Amino acid sequence: MSTKSPLPSVYVTPRALLSGVAAREAVATGWAWALLGDLAFTAIEVSSRENGSRMRLGVIARAAFEKDAFAMPLALRAAIEARLAVLATPRNAFAGFDVSKPILMGVLNVTPDSFSDGGRYDSAEAAVAHGAAMFEAGAALIDVGGESTRPGAIPVGEHAEIARVVPVVRALKTRGVPVSVDTRHAGVMTEAIAAGAVVVNDISGLTDSKALEVVARLKVPVMLMHMQGEPRTMQDNPTYEWAPGDIYDYLEQRIAACVTAGIPQTHIAVDPGLGFGKTDIHNAEIMGHLAMFHGLECPLVIGASRKGFIGRMSRGEAAKERLPGSLAAALYAAGQGAQILRVHDVAETRQALAVTARFLDGP
Repeated sequence: MSTKSPLPSVYVTPRALLSGVAAREAVATGWAWALLGDLAFTAIEVSSRENGSRMRLGVIARAAFEKDAFAMPLALRAAIEARLAVLATPRNAFAGFDVSKPILMGVLNVTPDSFSDGGRYDSAEAAVAHGAAMFEAGAALIDVGGESTRPGAIPVGEHAEIARVVPVVRALKTRGVPVSVDTRHAGVMTEAIAAGAVVVNDISGLTDSKALEVVARLKVPVMLMHMQGEPRTMQDNPTYEWAPGDIYDYLEQRIAACVTAGIPQTHIAVDPGLGFGKTDIHNAEIMGHLAMFHGLECPLVIGASRKGFIGRMSRGEAAKERLPGSLAAALYAAGQGAQILRVHDVAETRQALAVTARFLDGP
């Protein structure tokens, strides 16, 4: 039996990220650590837990790591080095999609009351046309949802959700469009998968045992999102000890539960759930520590598109006027290595990513 002590709970956030030629050269010369195989970072911010509260241990530059690490307790150094090894590892394909570069997930709300486009696509014909258009514009995956999960939303019965979602999923499949189903209900998952959905996107992180069983049995990849509370009440008074760390721990636990249930880790992506039971301060903290979530060893999904905090961080713009802020959030997330971006404005985001990638990769 091993007598080794368990590694301490350590959170490592990559800082000063590089990409392209600069990243490769910095890693080769020992001035940076690798991130996901094609990015790099020249410093880390290290935090730990003590009695549930965050302890910020500070920032360590790559160039000084050996010297600084020499003075660390051995267990702390081992924990940091274990995190660094995970951060360096490229992610496998997810649901058949190459995620070595960011892919886009187009939002398709088949609802009358979603916060951004409620009612625009609540007929099957309009929804299918819009989904196909987003696919043509560059989305790798179309995320079809039949229940609004905006703050204060009233739950929808499974039968009503199925009636909204399944015809759209089936029609898009016949057009060769890959579809994910945005639902937290086992019955909807079952019917949507039978109709052709290739991914489940669950805002409740498969906390429902029936939903967990469905995904494990049908062997479909899943996106696990963090949400504090439930949509109707989640914004009443969200509280955390330290939002990035609390959410990291939750997602780590959900990954473990899914693996125990028989879902391979290669079938799991994670989403910190911006705006779902978070204040604007929490959202900013999560984005500020976004690269930390690569330590979970799953593709990272970010859905910031048109959300209310974008308007509140600016001049209070309405949802349809938040494209610039949505693009800023998408580019920032991509720069932190996020692999899947859930967006409403596919063509605009694709163009912004393409131009930014060209600048970073050089001529």
